[in-house]
Amino acid sequence: MREVLDDLVRWHREGRAGAVATVVRTWRSAPRAAGAAMAVSADGEVVGSVSGGCVEGALYEVAREVVASGRPVVQRYGVSDDDALAVGLTCGGELEVLVAPSDGALAEEVAAAVAAGEPLAVATLVEGVHGPGPQLVVRPGSSRGSLGGERLDAAVVDDARGLLARGATGTLHLGPDGERRGEGTTVLVQSFAPPPRMLVFGAIDFAAAVARIGAFLGYRVTVCDARPVFATARRLPGADEVVVEWPHRYLARTEVDERTVVCVLTHDPKFDVPLLEVALRTPAAYVGAMGSRRTHEDRLARLRERGLGEAELARLSSPIGLDLGARTPEETAVSVAAEITALRWGGTGRRLSDLSGPVHHDRP
Repeated sequence: MREVLDDLVRWHREGRAGAVATVVRTWRSAPRAAGAAMAVSADGEVVGSVSGGCVEGALYEVAREVVASGRPVVQRYGVSDDDALAVGLTCGGELEVLVAPSDGALAEEVAAAVAAGEPLAVATLVEGVHGPGPQLVVRPGSSRGSLGGERLDAAVVDDARGLLARGATGTLHLGPDGERRGEGTTVLVQSFAPPPRMLVFGAIDFAAAVARIGAFLGYRVTVCDARPVFATARRLPGADEVVVEWPHRYLARTEVDERTVVCVLTHDPKFDVPLLEVALRTPAAYVGAMGSRRTHEDRLARLRERGLGEAELARLSSPIGLDLGARTPEETAVSVAAEITALRWGGTGRRLSDLSGPVHHDRP
């Protein structure tokens, strides 16, 4: 819902009704993941996408019907279905979509939380005794609403907080009373967590390019360098924040979680060795360092002298990036972003034309 949130708020303030089509789950090579959304207003305005163009035409008509009836419905499209072929889902995937009336007040609440940087999750009952439609709003310390039963609510709140902590959107399959090994109840949990952080160290031309692509991928980007002449907002326009401080000191006082990525571009031992000593002991999702293979071997020796073990050193991606043959800062930034993406989703980094099987990976 995030990609249509601003429009839902606008429609609510303009007094316009609408419906939201949200991907609940996918199979095989469906183009969009759970949580992707398309919204249709009562007067026919369309925003967002659920399939990259495959089924939007059919869902537009369904959404108009939902606006008129006020009743949510669940639609499923698969490559083996005549309906899917008729509307263009020829990519070999399947997707299940919940189409429900838009809730302007909820959109306002979610938008306010996003603007304030406050984590919030919305759990929607897709299948179950009282579904589809009921919703729970879950925050780290509170919740409101109900999916129809206290035990079900308690189980969903617990799982939703786990997804929210990871900034993940997902589908839960439970029993009618929230039994973990049960069936018959499906709940979509959409997380609206603050954006993950990308910490870039070394205010060089490569850092400017990495900051731009990091922002494009949805990270909140901080660039840090101890040299004030280089660490300026003018030189690094893609960064949300530019910090002048010794890198290892800044990282030591900065919150790092399982979604944070760290890119060390200094390739100077006096900066990167103490920095990597701190970085490799954090829960960061990714730690990459620029430099030649000789520089990498020298770093490893220095880090071992500082007491880092082999498991910690194995987390280091160095030389940074995938082998794309990159030369320019922009090409190198693509290489770094590709490595981060591949590690996040379990990709191989190989050409898709050389592989078989599903194009899209589930989260590892």
